[in-house]
Amino acid sequence: MPKCAPIRILRRQTAYRGYFRLDRYTLKHRLFRGGMSAAMTREVFERGNTVGILLYDPRRDALVLIEQFRLPAYLAGFAPWQIEIVAGVIEDQREHPRAVAVREAHEEAGVVLTAPPFLAQKFMTSPGGSTETFNLYCARVDTRGIGGIHGLPDEHEDIRVTVKSFDAAMRLALAGRIQNGPTLLALYWLAANRARLRRRWPRA
Repeated sequence: MPKCAPIRILRRQTAYRGYFRLDRYTLKHRLFRGGMSAAMTREVFERGNTVGILLYDPRRDALVLIEQFRLPAYLAGFAPWQIEIVAGVIEDQREHPRAVAVREAHEEAGVVLTAPPFLAQKFMTSPGGSTETFNLYCARVDTRGIGGIHGLPDEHEDIRVTVKSFDAAMRLALAGRIQNGPTLLALYWLAANRARLRRRWPRA
């Protein structure tokens, strides 16, 4: 007798479609103790796939951070202007995430990459409620002359770009001044891989 499918989707309907999409599922799933669960209903926030790019200068041991207004952060009681890494949504699924990361670096921070970024980490931001997948890239940059206000006016972007030393960025993180999950993960990833990157990318 064939084994039962571990997940059975009984019904799916779109509950809301606007700037984002919310789908409602009725499903059953296999239980650790054996058998199947009762039918349950779950709403899933369809955020799509996103990318972030950690822009790091090994010679100056510095990175590029941005600051922009985030309504959900304000509504949740956090700072409305969030300190983040460059990031964006993959609008066209035919486009490679790396290409999106390169474009976002230029649009949000005015950085033109001279070498392709590499994938550092891929993860889900909120697996309990959203399908969002985050592709974290890392790229070597020269931070001289980087800064100012950037973003696309037609997308209501008002982005302040700053360069922080690694130590200064980590102090912000440890003091609770950086409250964006992907940015925190990127900084801790850099802390774990910084020595390797500096060997890979000579500072001279």
